Amino acid sequence: MQIIINGETREYTSQITLEYIINDLGIIDKVMAAAVNMEVVKKDNWSIHTLKDGDKVELLDFVGGG
Repeated sequence: MQIIINGETREYTSQITLEYIINDLGIIDKVMAAAVNMEVVKKDNWSIHTLKDGDKVELLDFVGGG
């Protein structure tokens, strides 16, 4: 199954959740917001939001500026 994460296509062999991807990438402490197919997924739902082949995931980290 192919999932597009921040514009990069990745292959996964089984059904996965949004939380699994974030953990797999090692960025659980950095991600502040996530969207699947342009719809925001609340952090409380990351562990139950199952991804499908072709889903487009955007993982966002807020950076302060000045």
